[in-house]
Amino acid sequence: MNTLPPTAEPLSAAELENLSREVKRIGIALGFQQIGITDTDLGAAQQRLEAWLERGRHGEMAYMARHGRMRSQPDALLPGAVRIISARMDYFPEPDAAALEALADPRRAYLARYALGRDYHKILRQRLKRLARAVAELIGDFGYRVCVDSAPVLEKAAAEKAGLGWIGKHTNLINEKAGSWFLLGEILTDLALPIDAPASNHCGSCRACLDACPTGAIVGPYELDATRCISYLTIELRGSIPIELRPAIGNRIFGCDDCQLVCPWNKFAQLTREADFAPRHGLDIATLVELFAWEEPQWEQATTGSAIRRAGYEGWLRNIAVALGNAPRNDGVLKALARRADHPSALVREHVSWALARHRSV
Repeated sequence: MNTLPPTAEPLSAAELENLSREVKRIGIALGFQQIGITDTDLGAAQQRLEAWLERGRHGEMAYMARHGRMRSQPDALLPGAVRIISARMDYFPEPDAAALEALADPRRAYLARYALGRDYHKILRQRLKRLARAVAELIGDFGYRVCVDSAPVLEKAAAEKAGLGWIGKHTNLINEKAGSWFLLGEILTDLALPIDAPASNHCGSCRACLDACPTGAIVGPYELDATRCISYLTIELRGSIPIELRPAIGNRIFGCDDCQLVCPWNKFAQLTREADFAPRHGLDIATLVELFAWEEPQWEQATTGSAIRRAGYEGWLRNIAVALGNAPRNDGVLKALARRADHPSALVREHVSWALARHRSV
């Protein structure tokens, strides 16, 4: 973060216009697919967030409520902030068919495609810092703060206002030329750059995402009940996964992409150009039995620099136990579960016991 005041005279309107073009040009050169700029008025999105929180849709994600109205007040994060530079970067590493093939094979482990490679937080943060430094080289010191899930910012609302896409019925951002397989990051700044026109909504009457959600977490258009969402259940939830939702999780052990895989706008999505988003450690083709055998040191090594770390090793085993309970019964599956039946973690033992009981009832 740089909070130093500019040393030069304020930029003129023409200079700010030129600088805006340079920000976008440099951003594209750094690997972003689009850069948009908006003001810091996120009040309407804050009202929607508060209503969502009041309904308890956030579950155990206390951090969603912890910062109050700070999420819609970027100047509380960066004094003097008047603009949000929003950036998006494609991350989808493989054709849809490959993801669908993995999802359809109950013996294989399915991980949300953003988690197959290097942790996106680090990738986007580094690029945004380089973008900010490039701007400083052009105009001198200015106030800015880079945010990639590291500060309470309503990033999708900001991106929508900045013209990067619209928030779809599944609550992900959709771009009419690029689908939704991209990640977002922001630079808060005190530079009064010209703002871009907001994106318009093109979901129409489509309800593919609502119908495809395995657990019915999209309870209505533009409303997600996180407590039913597989991404929440396998990543954010620290305790026991509700028994009634376990069968619907299938072979998804970290996150879920179903709502994106069925979205018709993703026919326009482009595969990522970033080598860091390519699958590591064979996670795109791994079987459940194979990953369940990982001991903690191996898991630690394989998830270094990965978003998977957020689930923790105990959560990893819990999730795979559920998926093995949903897998076809065979000796390999039963033996894998039996080996973890006496695991030191009560959480893991509970989910292994459930999986074994499910197979015994077949």
